[in-house]
Amino acid sequence: MKSTSKLTYKILIGMILGIALGSVINYFSFTGWIQEFFIGGVIEIGGRIFLASLKLLVVPMVFVSLVTGAGSMDDIKKLGRLGSRTFFLYVATTALAISLALLCAYLVGPGEGFVISSPVDFASKESPPLIDVISNIFPSNPIQSMANGDMLQIIVFALLFGLGTSLSGASGKRVLSIFTDLNEIIMKMVMLLIELAPYGVFCLLTKVFASQGFGAILPMAKYFFVVLFVLILHLTVVYGSILKILGKLNPLKFFKKFSEVMIFAFSTASSNATIPVNLEVTEKKLGVHNSVASFTVPLGATINMDGTAIMQGVATVFVAQVYNIDLGFQQYMMVILTATLASIGTAGVPGVGLVMLAMVFKQVGLPVEGIGLIIGVDRLLDMVRTAVNVTGDAVVSCVVAKAENQLDEEVYYS
Repeated sequence: MKSTSKLTYKILIGMILGIALGSVINYFSFTGWIQEFFIGGVIEIGGRIFLASLKLLVVPMVFVSLVTGAGSMDDIKKLGRLGSRTFFLYVATTALAISLALLCAYLVGPGEGFVISSPVDFASKESPPLIDVISNIFPSNPIQSMANGDMLQIIVFALLFGLGTSLSGASGKRVLSIFTDLNEIIMKMVMLLIELAPYGVFCLLTKVFASQGFGAILPMAKYFFVVLFVLILHLTVVYGSILKILGKLNPLKFFKKFSEVMIFAFSTASSNATIPVNLEVTEKKLGVHNSVASFTVPLGATINMDGTAIMQGVATVFVAQVYNIDLGFQQYMMVILTATLASIGTAGVPGVGLVMLAMVFKQVGLPVEGIGLIIGVDRLLDMVRTAVNVTGDAVVSCVVAKAENQLDEEVYYS
């Protein structure tokens, strides 16, 4: 336990040093060898290698872990119950997140008095048709799905494979034992990678803040801090209440043990890249059984976007106020519905947050080019909302595991 706490402190120190160094370089506008060799060379290479190493483990870990979890289920009905509970909680927390964002933004008014100093332009990507969204969940070539990193398709194939092993008697048990051993090996690889996390976090954050700095926040300070406030409110109050009320669990224990995953997510700004660390902590430190965590965590990284929903809610009110467009109660309800459904429908689309926001804007008649206003600060906010997203995945995992009697409370409270 002491070594774990020591590692968490090292990661935290790496984060603080990265933000500080990057901000100093940005503030003094250092050029020459500092930008070219240090930032563009050493720091860039360190960050890329760390991110690539995380992504390297995502697909094999999700597939092996999910096959192991599904294959160990004796009751197939349990999978249906597990899936419905998880899906309902993810959709409910997303709807709650955007409702909270709309309310706070409406009360504060981040776009009131904002003057557009220069024209902004934003070309939105088209959202896929609903028929494609549904059909693309099911893979025609699982190997290609793994190569492309299509998480929903990988999850579907892994579940089918796991169920196949569960129903295949002695043959299935022999195959399942191999996957169980593979799962242990991959977990060891994750632990080796976590040891290098402080250096990876330092490199990633130095690069971001050297290019962005805190100066990007100033013109959009009111919008930035409203989004930040709602993200923190949702993270602490909403997730804390869900753990306490639905899971009958101590939220403080959860946040203390999960802090290192939040730092990981903040530095990588990628829910998928954080899956290996999230799974490791959710199973080993929070006591969620593999049969639950192997399903809820990868699915959450794909469709659970509470942080993104919060950004959409505040951005909707902000752009409406900037362009002096009055939104009525029905339009706000449409924003909640569209953003909640879009979080599932656009799961596999690159730049998913902005695609979802463009869909919301089109639905309520806001100018899509207004997205260009928020892009300047979106990179910094994306880091925070990724931390919120992965925390939501773990919270739902704990609550579902408790309902299924698959949570080891001795581990959770240790």
